[in-house]
Amino acid sequence: MADFETTTPSSIEAHALGRHVRMSPQKARLVIDLIRGQKAQDALQSLRYTPKRAAKPIEKILRSAIANAERKADDAGAPLDVDQLYVHKAYVNEGSRWKRLRPAPMGRAFRYQKRTAHIFVGVAEHHVAAAERVAANIAEAEAQKGVRGTARRVRKALTGKQSAPKKGKKK
Repeated sequence: MADFETTTPSSIEAHALGRHVRMSPQKARLVIDLIRGQKAQDALQSLRYTPKRAAKPIEKILRSAIANAERKADDAGAPLDVDQLYVHKAYVNEGSRWKRLRPAPMGRAFRYQKRTAHIFVGVAEHHVAAAERVAANIAEAEAQKGVRGTARRVRKALTGKQSAPKKGKKK
């Protein structure tokens, strides 16, 4: 099945991964399903007031993903509005299992497993905000180009030099 992306190539994406988190993946998935697709700030609020034990490590991972997005934007030199980030991908995979023994009657031992989870949270800039950011960068570049061109024209007018006619096709 194809995985369709809703982001543009110029949008900023970042992720964070918590590995070997000591909780059942099934229980962590219940909380991850609450925040998938939400704005990052709304997801943080949801996690803060969710009475599940899985909410605390997932909140920590989400904060890490937001910080990674900010860092990625700073490295790229692009402005990033954190309010425009949303939870792009969020899933929980099963980690390794810790095998333990429990004493049983008549000198036997029963085996049980302590489960761990790998929690992935990816955030991305909303495609509308990314388009606005790209348009603002293009407009700023155009404005700078116009300023440089104006200065060049003024300098030519002050020195009185005429530019040579362009060589073109003869008619």
